[in-house]
Amino acid sequence: MSDTPSDVWAREEPESPCINICVIHPETRLCTGCARSIDEITQWSKMSNPERLSVMAELPNREAVPKGRRGGRAARLKR
Repeated sequence: MSDTPSDVWAREEPESPCINICVIHPETRLCTGCARSIDEITQWSKMSNPERLSVMAELPNREAVPKGRRGGRAARLKR
């Protein structure tokens, strides 16, 4: 038999950017692990290869978690 396990699972489609840190940030509404939106995550399996590549190209420019602090103790005391 010529099929090796890696040949069986080989696909000609973009890999998912998921890194198994699946938490949606409440402000950005993006996954903190892969920076995709909820819609992109749920539609991933239905997307065409060009659509997936388009999403993948956008990911490096996204900030899933805003930079900076939220205010800490001082912000809580102001509430």
